Amino acid sequence: MKPARFLSSIAVLLFAVACGKEDASSVAAEGALETLEFRHPGSPGWVTLEELAEDLGYLAPVKLKNIGISTGGPQGIQMVLSGDADISSSSFTGAVVKVVASGAPVTAVIAAYGTGMNDLGGYYVLEDSPIHGPRDLIGRKIAVNTHGAQMEFMLREYLARGGLSKAEIDSVELVVVPPGSTEQVLRQRQVDVAPFYFGIGTERGGVRRLFRDYELFGPITVGAYVMSNRFLAEKPNTARHVIGGLARAIEWTKTTPLEEIHARLVHIIEKRQRNENPGMVKFWTGLGLEGSPHGLLEDQDFQIWVDWLVKDGQLLPGQVDLRKVYTNAFNPHAAQQAKNTLGRDS
Repeated sequence: MKPARFLSSIAVLLFAVACGKEDASSVAAEGALETLEFRHPGSPGWVTLEELAEDLGYLAPVKLKNIGISTGGPQGIQMVLSGDADISSSSFTGAVVKVVASGAPVTAVIAAYGTGMNDLGGYYVLEDSPIHGPRDLIGRKIAVNTHGAQMEFMLREYLARGGLSKAEIDSVELVVVPPGSTEQVLRQRQVDVAPFYFGIGTERGGVRRLFRDYELFGPITVGAYVMSNRFLAEKPNTARHVIGGLARAIEWTKTTPLEEIHARLVHIIEKRQRNENPGMVKFWTGLGLEGSPHGLLEDQDFQIWVDWLVKDGQLLPGQVDLRKVYTNAFNPHAAQQAKNTLGRDS
C-alpha cells in the first residue's frame, strides 16, 4: 500500500473510532471512504432523509453539508448535474426518466417516497368551488411547485383519464407557487386548484380534495434520490455507505412509533438553529414505501412513466434503457433481497 493511501485509511479508521457511532466499525470492511463530506440540498421547516439518517448515526463518519434549498426534484437533479450537490432532493421518478432520456449522466439510487405517503395529501379546491371533476378544470389555473415534476404529471394523467383532449389539457394553466404559499393563493382565489403537501392547509376547513395520486395508481414508489454517474464511479465506497444509511433510515421510519418520529424530526429542525417553523412535522405519517424494503427500486417504478411519456409523444418507443435510469448496486441490501426472492421462487 502506498504511504499516502495508508495514512488516508488510518485517518478514516481513527475518525470512525472517535465518532463512536454504531456503523463506524464497518467502514474498514467496506473500503476506505473517498470523502467524509457529503453535500445535499435542504428544505426549510422539514427534515430530509439524509438528515434523519445522520441524526440516527447511520452515516458516520460521513458528515452532511447543506448547500442550500431545493424547491423540487428538477432543481435538486440540476444541483447534482452542476456538481454542487452529491445527491438530489427527493425527485419524481417520471422526471428522472425524462432527465436520463435527455442524456444527463445521473442515476436513481434509492427510493424516496410512495403514493401512500399521506392520507390527507392531494389536490384541493375551495369548498364552494364549482370544480368537481376533470372537465371542470378546462381553462383553470392550477398551482404546482415547479414545472416537469410529479404534480404536473399527476394532473395531466387525471385530465387524460377524464377524457380531455390534448388541446383541452393544454388549456389548463400551471402556476408555479412556492410550497409555503400554496394554501394562501388558493384561499385568495388566485388559483383554482392547489396541492396540499401531507394535507397541510386542511386544518382550517373550507376546502375539499379533488383527487390524490394514490387514487390514480395505487401503492407505488414515485420518488427517488439521484446521484451523478461521476460520483458513483469516483467515490463508490462513500456512495455505498451513504445509501446504506438512507436504507436503514427508511426502515427505521417503518418500525418506530409516530410520536417518536415526530419528536426526532422536531429535534433535528431545532438543532439546526435556522429560525424555522417545525409545524409541518405533525402532518407526517410515513414515506409510503411499505412495498419497497430498504428503498430498493424496481423496473415498475419507472416503466409506468416511460409508457406514459411514449403515449404522450414525449419519448420514442425503446428510447429509454431502464438499466441507465436506476441502480440498486450501491444499496447494501440488494444482495439479500435477491437471495430472499430466489428462496421464495425455488
